[in-house]
Amino acid sequence: MPTFLHTADWQMGRAFTRFETEDGAALVEARFEAIEKLAQLANEHQCDAVLVAGDVFDAQTVSDRTIRRVFNATKGFTGPWVMLPGNHDAALAESVWTRAQRLGAVPENVHLALQPGVIDLEPQKLSILCAPLTQRNTYGDLTEPFSGYQSPEGFLRIGLAHGSVQGLLHEEIDSTNPIAPDRAEVSRLDYLALGDWHGTKQINDCTWYSGTPEPERFRNNEAGNALMVEVSESGSTPTVTRIPTGRYQWHQWRETLAVHSDLEQLLARLDALPESAVVDLRLEGSVTLAGEETLLKALSVAEARFRSLRCERSGLRLAPTDEDIAALKADGYVGEVIESLRQGQGQEDTQDDAARDALAILAGLLREREQEASQ
Repeated sequence: MPTFLHTADWQMGRAFTRFETEDGAALVEARFEAIEKLAQLANEHQCDAVLVAGDVFDAQTVSDRTIRRVFNATKGFTGPWVMLPGNHDAALAESVWTRAQRLGAVPENVHLALQPGVIDLEPQKLSILCAPLTQRNTYGDLTEPFSGYQSPEGFLRIGLAHGSVQGLLHEEIDSTNPIAPDRAEVSRLDYLALGDWHGTKQINDCTWYSGTPEPERFRNNEAGNALMVEVSESGSTPTVTRIPTGRYQWHQWRETLAVHSDLEQLLARLDALPESAVVDLRLEGSVTLAGEETLLKALSVAEARFRSLRCERSGLRLAPTDEDIAALKADGYVGEVIESLRQGQGQEDTQDDAARDALAILAGLLREREQEASQ
């Protein structure tokens, strides 16, 4: 039974500049490790080929070192790889692909689909019908010629394309590079391997997006997989198995805190995440001084445990209770300042942030003084 691995959207060379330097470097490295894992999986499952449905590279301008490292990472699987240019790495007259060829970086078992047509893998009896992007955006269906492509007798017809299936991908997709939803049926394909949608998604029995093998954005779209595809014979329904490949899990939470139990539930959810988590947290609502202290301690622990944690708290208002103020044991002028800061949180945004931060700092200083006095 012919078996192959379907992957796409590696986006090699992508920089994670919004993260701390150490975290960004780790996220970049994970993408190279993902390619090595794909090679390992191809061996473990005795795959006949690995098909990459576009956007191997994130841009035409990636460094020579990145190009060499990408192809070095494929060496664990000595069977055929077929790589298709996508919209980020289109097969221009002068492109990242022509540079890779000049560098001598492309191994013999890696087939670059730089022109529309068919790549026949004879020992594997696979005909790969390729629709590479030769410019970043197109407005016609590049898979339409598949219907006229011929394949040898007994070979499976596998389509390889990069774009948006029309009418089915409605969220945040490119309006160009369209693909007909019935392409597999119309062009007599046994399977259509697609890229561009970064999550794993089934279109029909024979048409799938594999998604990126390593998540790179905060979007709940089933990223971090590769697809193992088995086709018993031409015309049969393929068996498609999702195989997790991602190292890091990306989570984006928007939480509103109103009562103490909201904070407790949030911290419990954070504590349940694995160390491989990449977390983007935005908090709104209100929290007591005691709750703020608990939150900051928990965030400090989580920052050291997770791959990355970013928390935006500008929308979280400090709402000290009478018990909070009493616990600070602040009287006289200091007490008046605290009360003024409590009132100042209702002003303009910049004043609100300043009052909130000042109140937190003052509360912390008072607690430290109290702890020193008790020692």
